[in-house]
Amino acid sequence: MDLTLLKSKLHRATVTGASLHYEGSMTISEDLAQMAGLMPYEKILVGNMGNGERFETYVIYGEAGTGQIQLNGATAHLGKIGDRLTIMNFASYPAAEAAAHKPRVVVLDEKNNVVRHDTGVSGPELKVV
Repeated sequence: MDLTLLKSKLHRATVTGASLHYEGSMTISEDLAQMAGLMPYEKILVGNMGNGERFETYVIYGEAGTGQIQLNGATAHLGKIGDRLTIMNFASYPAAEAAAHKPRVVVLDEKNNVVRHDTGVSGPELKVV
């Protein structure tokens, strides 16, 4: 039996932009996305701490080092610049692995600087080749 668990999250990310006419997705500064283990086009669940909205979309990388968190397409209606978000993704794990699993957690301040980074991986790191 596989269990679906939190793989990683960016906690308290601040929205820095919105582009209603973009095709869709969420732009996340590449360094922040990689720190959380988010890959381009990976499905994410987003919770807006300001208005309670929750929505699914996918990740695209923005320029590293910019702290960019941008709502694109229809998601631009679900938040505004300055809103704080929790950006989560999930993965399926066999029960034996799930028992020892720890998610990656990246906590950000109001300017999307890293306040805390818990690597969380209990087993061998997965690498993209």
